[in-house]
Order: sequence, then C-alpha cells, then structure tokens
Amino acid sequence: MQPLQGKVALVTGSARGIGAEIALTLAKAGAKVIVNYAQNQAAADRVCAAITEAGGECLAVQADVSDPAAVRQLFTAAIERFQQIDILVNNVGVLVFKEIAEISDDEFDRIVDINFKSVFYTLREAAAKLADHGRIVTVSSTVTRLMLPKYGAYAATKAAVEQLTRIFAREAGKRGITANIVSPGPVDTELFRSGKTPADIERMAAMAALGRLGATDDIAQVVLFLVSDEARWITGQNIGVNGGII
Repeated sequence: MQPLQGKVALVTGSARGIGAEIALTLAKAGAKVIVNYAQNQAAADRVCAAITEAGGECLAVQADVSDPAAVRQLFTAAIERFQQIDILVNNVGVLVFKEIAEISDDEFDRIVDINFKSVFYTLREAAAKLADHGRIVTVSSTVTRLMLPKYGAYAATKAAVEQLTRIFAREAGKRGITANIVSPGPVDTELFRSGKTPADIERMAAMAALGRLGATDDIAQVVLFLVSDEARWITGQNIGVNGGII
C-alpha cells in the first residue's frame, strides 16, 4: 500500500521547480494532489498530466495565494473536488536578488505578499479546513541562517514564515496536526538561477559540504517523509536540507 493512499495534498506554487517535484512525489506515494499556480496554466497542466500518466489524480487550480479571497477559493475548490485536504505544502515563493538599498517599494511589497502573506492566509484557512491529524510543511530557506548579500528581503520573509509555522504547530496540535519547515540550500531551479552569474552559482554550489547544488528531488523526499505517518511525532521543527552548507 502506498504511504499516502487516501490522502489529499495541496501544494502551492507547484507548476514548476521544487513545488512541481513535491506534487509528483506525493502523487506517486498515493496522494490526490491539487497543483496550485498563479499564471502558468500550461506548466500546471503538464504536472497534472504527469501525475495522471503515473496513475494518480490531480486538480490544477489557479489562485494568487497572496490574495486572501483567492486562498479561500482554492481551499473550497480542493474540498469540492476531493472532499478533504490532509496535507498542505506552502511552497510558493519569489526571489529579488538585490542589495537592500536597491530594492524598490514595489519589489519589497511583492516579495512580502507572495512569500509571507500567502503562508499566513493558507495557515488561517488550514486552521479550520485541514483534516484532523493533517500535515503541513512550509518551504523556507537556509539563507535565514546565513548573512548573504542580496538575500536580505527574501531571507526576512522566509524567517517570518518559519515563525508562523512554529506557532501554528502549537495552535493546531490539539487536532493532531503537525507543522514543520524544510529549509533547502541552493537548489538548481529557475528561481535560484534568476539574477545570478555563473560565478555566483559556482560559488554557492561550493559552499555545500557535498560540493554541489541540491536537486528538486532532494527536497521532495524530505517533504514526503514529513507528511507521512513515520513523522507523526515531529512538529514545529526546521529541517535543513542543504548538503551541509551550514
């Protein structure tokens, strides 16, 4: 029997990159998956097609999760289709790779809206709509533990969602819900490569003890463990998945 058989998983920002890999991994483990996307329907449809071809069930739902009304509609659509939500993975995120002095007001508002407010909105919905004994994983970043130039705004939003998730773990524990954080190091995705030179990428890969960039599957497998029954006694924790970068 697949470990997530009968479970329903909602993964925000899962049309590409780490989110897409998480969606596919949870589906292969037996979960029915809601693939959330903001704009790229074609990419979301490709993820759903891959899940369906592997014998799984998938629903692609467009929702800007920085909008509280859209988040409510996202949860409603998922429950209407699959009757429940057992797993929430907060994966959506954007990166503005600039020094603090160079970040515009609009860029700062955007990164706060997408990286921070979205998690607040999904956790607020999950408080009432996630099934008892559900699982939540918030994707943060190892940069919250480092002092890397050009990551200031990004690291600040990720640190904020870590604290939200820890507090939510306390608040939701009475329903048997666990809430944990996964903090990747540099992962070879389009988001990571955005705004970086080849020298930047090589330097960051060399920071890991294992001497390489992470792969999306490196992250997805840890998420799979945290949402499985084997992790039922783990909550409020931050798991660094970073190849020994710190």
